[in-house]
Amino acid sequence: MKIRRLSERTINHIAAGEVIERPASAVKELVENAIDAGAKTIDVVMSDGGRTLISVTDDGCGMTAEELELAVERHATSKLREDDLTHITTMGFRGEALPSIASVARFSLISRAEGSEEAWRIDIEGGRKSPPVPAALNRGTRVEVRDLFFATPARLKFLKTERTEFSYALDVIKRLAMAHPQISFTLYDGARRAFQVSAQQPDLEDSLENNPADSRLRRLSAILGSEFADNALPLDVTREDVRLTGYAGLPTYNRGNAQHQYLFVNGRPVKDKLLTGAVRGAYMDFLARDRHPVLALFLDMPPELVDVNVHPAKAEVRFRDSGLVRGLIVGSLKHALAEAGHRASTTVASSALGALTPEGASLSAHSGRYQGQYGTRHLSSPAPPPQGMSDQAQAFYQPLGMPAAAGPLPGPSQQMLLDRESRDFAPPVGRTDAGGISGQGGGSPDLPEQDYAQYPLGAARGQLHETYIVAQTRDGIVIVDQHAAHERLVYEKMKAHMAENGVARQALLLPEVVELDPAAADRLCARREELEEMGLVLEPFGEGAVVVRETPALLGEVDIKGLVRDLADDLAELDEALSLKERLEEVCGTMACHGSVRAGRRLTTEEMNALLRQMEATPHSGQCNHGRPTYVELKLADVEKLFGRR
Repeated sequence: MKIRRLSERTINHIAAGEVIERPASAVKELVENAIDAGAKTIDVVMSDGGRTLISVTDDGCGMTAEELELAVERHATSKLREDDLTHITTMGFRGEALPSIASVARFSLISRAEGSEEAWRIDIEGGRKSPPVPAALNRGTRVEVRDLFFATPARLKFLKTERTEFSYALDVIKRLAMAHPQISFTLYDGARRAFQVSAQQPDLEDSLENNPADSRLRRLSAILGSEFADNALPLDVTREDVRLTGYAGLPTYNRGNAQHQYLFVNGRPVKDKLLTGAVRGAYMDFLARDRHPVLALFLDMPPELVDVNVHPAKAEVRFRDSGLVRGLIVGSLKHALAEAGHRASTTVASSALGALTPEGASLSAHSGRYQGQYGTRHLSSPAPPPQGMSDQAQAFYQPLGMPAAAGPLPGPSQQMLLDRESRDFAPPVGRTDAGGISGQGGGSPDLPEQDYAQYPLGAARGQLHETYIVAQTRDGIVIVDQHAAHERLVYEKMKAHMAENGVARQALLLPEVVELDPAAADRLCARREELEEMGLVLEPFGEGAVVVRETPALLGEVDIKGLVRDLADDLAELDEALSLKERLEEVCGTMACHGSVRAGRRLTTEEMNALLRQMEATPHSGQCNHGRPTYVELKLADVEKLFGRR
């Protein structure tokens, strides 16, 4: 078979297959063009999920008749200066979007250049272009794409339902709107307005400091909901020439998937494995594996430090120094979470109040307005205490902080560490002889009224069902799950101990040889020092193999080959040894659970206040090791509204 040159029509169809995967892809390219044109208002209209019509109108700089003809030619663009691919500051730069869309649809482009007295229009149908003609348009540009993929009908068979395709486009618009709060966006589904956000003007103080944080938070709240602003931790960290800003949600404000994690690089929405792995690594200590944080992170760096010319869709990027970026994200998130202290999300209180209101409506903890109940299971109240009388009797006589009716732990080293941590961290031991609500047992006096203000979690006033501590604050009440709270305190103590003294290791009597592919073995050996800090000692053993000589003592008997292969996969996919960290933390979490005060254990007022004070002094005490809240705070005003007193 002889080599021949492809026709221009076939070339355009191939390019369209790479760039325009579905209607949302066309929307993304057209809206990005509008952003690059300096638009302040962008309106998008879609019909039939984008199959029959996609219209994008903006008030940008516009184009002349001559520029219109060039704009629909392949690899023609005004955004790439002097053919320099290392200094890209615009959303687009390839010059492929418009001709790719026009080759598979009925395409119309109307534009009026800034300062021009007339607008011009050019039409393309299935790649056949007509000359520009005068048209009517006040300013900017309007692009109309009709009958998408009519020239390639096979592609239509791969599209999903109208609602699904529209949801993909909506997600695209939301991500671009987050990155550009100075632009107003509107999306119509036919005649129905499905999404709208107004341009956010920076406050005067923000303008003087060149810090649009407040306007960005207002835009994020408009898209993600007002609850996000109440539960978001601000980030603003600079390392070398890389700056990380944005907002990260509290661990107790989480979701069941990672779709609510938004990452941007120089104003460009991206989906990068390195960034995703960094977020997972930062939150892994606070969330169960099936829960994911809500956040929006913005990386700003010199264009030459990031390569956006990786994929035609421009959704992936490559960093020159990936270690710097990963370390910046992980360190910044962990610092912000530590600064949050014992704080828990406000949605916990909203969910609790919602459960008390009739017909599933919830009462906002801030505004007092009824709204739909926040129905995620992970924010529901903790499970009731065990009903077994023998277990409760044994828990009653156990010293506080020691395991009650707990099964055997995996190994003697774990038991020794557990005993030490529980003994060092337990509040004063005592008991009450009260019934379902205990409060002043053991002769411990209550805190005086004037002391409420100095304690964020208030003063203990009683205990419900030997499981929940009730405390009174200056303007409300706090209900604490005593087991979940003490579990977190013990866990943090164990973490601090390991950070100070290192992870105990045990030498293998017979070193284990693990065979891998050469690339995986090289990745592991390159991170030997990091793995050794976590208790895993390995070294190269010929080509494509490593030998393991020591393992973390906490793990006891472990499948070494499985662990090493998992670590190699983590390094390949996420550039971080998450498997070992997660296993260590899982063991520590189990030990902390067994070493914590149990549900059904009666506490004196002194013990309850000691637990509250330790929570206030311990980072992350607002959530247990799985991201569930350890306490619920209810404002007095909201409680009064429940009883019709307000």
